[in-house]
Amino acid sequence: MLSASTPAFPLAGAGAGAGDDGDTADACDGTATALHLLGLLLKCAEFISTGDLAGAGDILPEIFELSTPFGSPAARVAAFFGHALHARLLSASLRPIPIEKLKTLTLVSQMRKFHSALQAYNSITPFVKFSHFTANQAIYEALDGEDRVHVVDVDIMQGLQWPGLFHILASRPRKPLSVRVTGFGASSELLSQTGKRLAEFAASLGLPFEFNPVEGKIGNLVDLGRVGSLPNEVTVVHWMHHSLYDISGSDLGTLRVLSAVRPRLVTMVEQDMDVDQTGSFLGRFVEALHYYSALFDALGEGLGRDNLQRHQVEQQLFGCEIRNILAVGGPKRRLTGGDRVGRWGDELTRVGFEPVSLAGSPATQASLLLGYGMALASRRVGCSFS
Repeated sequence: MLSASTPAFPLAGAGAGAGDDGDTADACDGTATALHLLGLLLKCAEFISTGDLAGAGDILPEIFELSTPFGSPAARVAAFFGHALHARLLSASLRPIPIEKLKTLTLVSQMRKFHSALQAYNSITPFVKFSHFTANQAIYEALDGEDRVHVVDVDIMQGLQWPGLFHILASRPRKPLSVRVTGFGASSELLSQTGKRLAEFAASLGLPFEFNPVEGKIGNLVDLGRVGSLPNEVTVVHWMHHSLYDISGSDLGTLRVLSAVRPRLVTMVEQDMDVDQTGSFLGRFVEALHYYSALFDALGEGLGRDNLQRHQVEQQLFGCEIRNILAVGGPKRRLTGGDRVGRWGDELTRVGFEPVSLAGSPATQASLLLGYGMALASRRVGCSFS
């Protein structure tokens, strides 16, 4: 039933005061439009799910007419989901580009935009900072007392997370004798730029630093020596999941590399969204609509309609993720059932890792960051090699 799965769609004007009749009327009109858009989106997704492409195509013009990427949260959500549904129709009607080739083209042409938008997202919301801080605290505790540190980042992008770790490592009574970061990425040029920035920051803290760039995906790595530990070096692995592109390559290859590296800790961060590609299109659509409606609503509360950073984040990050999830099919999901981090935790346990709790200092400080009125779920956040 629709009532059981209707997303928490942002309703324009829902928070308006009742003291002004004009404002109240506008709020009611905005709420009615938002509800109508929600119904149109769900109906269009239902048509696609049942193979009625003509029916879906008949609905899209009205969605485009009522939505805009520069309006209310509801109008912005509908605009991006409408364009993703349109792209889905095109891919179903025309000869589709092979998914892996499409991902490669996206990586090459838009990686710089992704990086810039992610940096903007990091600056205007606490979400990315929170995941960085919590993972860094767990990594810091795992490296307690170690002199030689090796961090493997499965998808390093701009390396925004690591200056924070460098800072707390440099604050130890005895600084590490060496800090080495192995970063995977799609472009050797961008990896080089990331390595240079991290080296400059490490130097400002007096940390001996080395950057090891690896172009490609960890699951497709042939030469395991590219990620191996040096003598007396302790390795940790960080893995941030997202829906922009396939991060890791082969799942079996990833497990093979992690087993060979034998890190002391593996930290994983993922979006709180289960868009398992083995499920129905309609179920995936509703799950994505729930998730991104909340994000658009949050950005709409904190930033004005004309904020350039908000537009950049919504178009270059959220819009691309929505299109990838609905039109392209999203990053592959061979591990099915339950949340993705939990599934990977089960697979890592199978090859010799043990679950590690978030309890202790990481949980305490994370709870302080969350602030009053929010709670931190108690869950497994990493694995260590036994």
